[in-house]
Amino acid sequence: MIETIHLYHTNDLHSHFENWPKIVGFLKDKRKLHELHNEEMLLVDIGDHADRFHPITEATKGKANVMLLNQLHYDAATIGNNEGITFAHDDLNDLYHEAEFPVIISNFYTEQDERPEWVVPYEIKTLKNGFKVAFLGVTVFYEKFYELLGWKVKDPFQSLNEVIQQVKGQADMIVLLSHLGITDDEMIANDFPDIDIIIGGHTHHVLKQGKRINSTLVAGAGKYGQYIGYISIEIKTNEKQLIENNAALYSTSELHHFCQETTEYLNRLYKDSDEILSEEIGVIDHQLTVDWFHDSPFPQLLASALREWCDGEVAMVNSGILLESLPKGRVTRKDLHRICPHPINPCKIYLKGDVLKEVILQSRDEKMEHLQLKGLGFRGKVMGRMVFDGISVKTDILSDGKQHVTEILVNHQPINPDRLYKVATLDMFTLGPLYPEISHAEKKIFYMPELLRDVLAWKLGKS
Repeated sequence: MIETIHLYHTNDLHSHFENWPKIVGFLKDKRKLHELHNEEMLLVDIGDHADRFHPITEATKGKANVMLLNQLHYDAATIGNNEGITFAHDDLNDLYHEAEFPVIISNFYTEQDERPEWVVPYEIKTLKNGFKVAFLGVTVFYEKFYELLGWKVKDPFQSLNEVIQQVKGQADMIVLLSHLGITDDEMIANDFPDIDIIIGGHTHHVLKQGKRINSTLVAGAGKYGQYIGYISIEIKTNEKQLIENNAALYSTSELHHFCQETTEYLNRLYKDSDEILSEEIGVIDHQLTVDWFHDSPFPQLLASALREWCDGEVAMVNSGILLESLPKGRVTRKDLHRICPHPINPCKIYLKGDVLKEVILQSRDEKMEHLQLKGLGFRGKVMGRMVFDGISVKTDILSDGKQHVTEILVNHQPINPDRLYKVATLDMFTLGPLYPEISHAEKKIFYMPELLRDVLAWKLGKS
């Protein structure tokens, strides 16, 4: 007898709840349909469901996201970096306390080299017909960041090798929930032929019909709930044998039915979160304005706060990190979250003077200031002008009609090309290709779990 298993998946929602009522309506309808036909339905999430850019996630420390997954009766989930390294240790440790699904991560441990009580390395689900599906899970190998938060993350390839040996004799099919990104997913498909299906996230890849690598099907459903992933799995029931699997995506923009109950629940969460975030941080006696393309006082205050927080000699921060000006008067957590929603941490890097000079020159390039950045934790629109504390940049309009840097002073002295400077800045500059000189710096110190808005709250609370 041949049966079809219906496997649905979500990934990288990043708390974009605008699509969630449609997702819920779709999956509830599918569940009813499959139950009517006595068919098996499975539902999994691949991580980064929670993102602290959203006030609901910020106010509830991600627990509202877990409740939303519970309401849809997910069978399994893994975590992404937004769950793993943007929440403080205790908040992550408590995040899945009420989860009604297993959280599967084989490469995640405590500092004592033990698995937290809320983590399992795999889950074997026995279907009604006796067919056994092994779910594995791995999360991205951000070793240093996890270490700073009191966790230990291990090499995902090594952990997969270990866990596959444990399950392959117990299961009829192996499905990997991978928050590693498409490049690693493809490598895993080549290196681990025992894995039948890899459902991926992290790099927000869209594989509309999946990708076949040898005998492994690789799937991915983009980001922000723009797609719902679906994999049909045909099996021979008596022989417990996988015959065929095929992937597809459903675009939420083409779905017209949404769950009214979920919409109302989210509205209640908005209201509750608003009250939680109304906590007063301080009071300011003048407006702090931000101008993304000219020097302005609010980014200057943030640069000063970063320098002090990180004990730097100088500091640099892009104006686009602040989305609005801060009005005079009472300042709340809600204000700072709205203005600075990014899951970005302070850091300190050590740069030689000649390298620091190159970074300053790059930052003052007009193309860099107008760059519409996506990713690296940035939740704004454009990079904006780089603002400095302890660094004076003099410019002039030269014969080509453009503004050029003519002089750089560090704490009122000409920049010394051979001297090592302690530069307080943003961790996003260490992660990607924006400033290679920063990402390649040998010495970096990260300050976690505090985000930039925590530094702002600290600075404004002192004034």
